Amino acid sequence: MSTAHTTLDQERIEEFQGLAVTEAAAAESAACCYLGDVLGLYEAMAGAGRLTSGELAARTGTHERYLREWLANQVSGGYLIYDADDGTFELPDEHAAVLADPDSPAYVAGIFPIIAAAWASADRAAEAFRTGDGVGWHEHDPRLFEGVERIFAPLYRHQLVQDWIPALDGVHERLTAGARVADLGCGHGASTIVLAQAYPASRLTGFDFHAESIAAASKAAAEAGVGDRVGFEVAAADSFPGEDYDLVCLFDCLHDMGAPVAAAARARRALADDGTLLVVEPQAGDDLTDNINPISRLFYAGSVFLCTPSSLAQDGATGLGAQAGPSRLLEVLSDAGFTHRRIAAETPFNLVIEARP
Repeated sequence: MSTAHTTLDQERIEEFQGLAVTEAAAAESAACCYLGDVLGLYEAMAGAGRLTSGELAARTGTHERYLREWLANQVSGGYLIYDADDGTFELPDEHAAVLADPDSPAYVAGIFPIIAAAWASADRAAEAFRTGDGVGWHEHDPRLFEGVERIFAPLYRHQLVQDWIPALDGVHERLTAGARVADLGCGHGASTIVLAQAYPASRLTGFDFHAESIAAASKAAAEAGVGDRVGFEVAAADSFPGEDYDLVCLFDCLHDMGAPVAAAARARRALADDGTLLVVEPQAGDDLTDNINPISRLFYAGSVFLCTPSSLAQDGATGLGAQAGPSRLLEVLSDAGFTHRRIAAETPFNLVIEARP
């Protein structure tokens, strides 16, 4: 549409142009952050104090001239501190907790390989917009699977046992005594392993339809020393094996499924009569006007490239979306036959839902 003959507010144009340039700078700089992650630059700077570009090059085995440009970008974005007097660069400890410490609850560096995977799928996504076809989870760049594990694992390590399980009625006690647990859509098994480490009397099985993720999960469980009480199997959420589970979990995956009602209904049938379904989904309100904030913006973008295409590639093709909101999620569980449903806990990033038959 041409704006040549339209009277435009010049101040508004300039204001929005500034926003667009700022956004473009952030988007391109995310690729620089990806480099900082994969090259170990943040890790090398964490706790090291002030470093010159040459010192950082020596620490990381990278080329000093490239590093100077990267460091300048990071200073411009507020990631690093620059001392003009001695030409040094520093990663503050608080920033290192976000970018370089996978054990920190604030760690978010896993988002950078996810962004890289989204860009790798951008042309495929554009074609899907035209055709309405889905893009299967397994069809994405492998950096997606690594990034998803890295972005969610800190949440599980710091919130799952400490906050989410205690918010459920009687589940902590049951797990402590020894329970049968199914973790659906388990990916690389981070959530399954965290539960196994916290509750050694329980026995857990992780299920995922992505065979490569199941192989990675089995390896991770063995390395974590919980392989004797954790198993992983390739299976879809609406047809996984087993009955009489005390707890069935769906961590940040119900909205990815083509038929979420069918998956939840299968979970209901697999539960013991007094069992519990734990559903963790991205934080969202029920309406778009409730979700105009940076976190929802991030989740909507992920839903455009990953979650909705995955759902549309499966039988059912519901396309629930990563920002479905609590009312829609509780409706899915009701349609699946759950009579007890409630929001058990909330965080800035997650909704924690408890359901029982």
